[in-house]
Amino acid sequence: MHTILCFGDSNTFGTNPSGGRWAYESRWTGILAGLLGPSYRIIEEGMGGRTTVFDDPLEPNRCGKQFLPVALQSHRPIDLVILSLGTNDCKVFFKASERIIAKALEQLIALIRTYPYGEGYPIPKILVVSPIHVGLEIEKAPFVSYDASSSTLSRKLAPAIRQMAKEQGVLFLDASQVAQPSEIDQLHMDREGHLALAHALLPMISSLF
Repeated sequence: MHTILCFGDSNTFGTNPSGGRWAYESRWTGILAGLLGPSYRIIEEGMGGRTTVFDDPLEPNRCGKQFLPVALQSHRPIDLVILSLGTNDCKVFFKASERIIAKALEQLIALIRTYPYGEGYPIPKILVVSPIHVGLEIEKAPFVSYDASSSTLSRKLAPAIRQMAKEQGVLFLDASQVAQPSEIDQLHMDREGHLALAHALLPMISSLF
């Protein structure tokens, strides 16, 4: 059985734009599990507000770099890690650029590759998912940490992250090419977005194993 750790933010958690959480079978992780079949084990590690390396003053305990080692330790052996972060790095108080966010993801890749898994445990393969865009109407949504500049920044992420992924020799998928933020809250995917993302990931994962 192949174990896949999906490490991400609220769109990996499956936040429903209308409130609550999408059912397992409607989240991209659950859909992907069904598509891949019983020879794969999908581990959901999605958390709303999770960043790459930043500490959020309004939402504590969301730094991905701090929690990723815990996930790597508790879920080993892991064959593939899917990193799906970057949206929350676009919050205004981080003042990050697309290059900084790509560099932060590079640090997470290094952490995965150098983590001391222990004798007999594999070093996981890595797939980086550049996030969907922040909606153009984000300032009308209830998320106070975002403004119009967050939406603009989110649209610059994919080229920077794609280049970093190429340099690091890891797989890359631009989620914004297959899914969009809901008109309801400008940040989270609807059912169709989750379905599209799962189907985009399927051939990439199948080709690895």
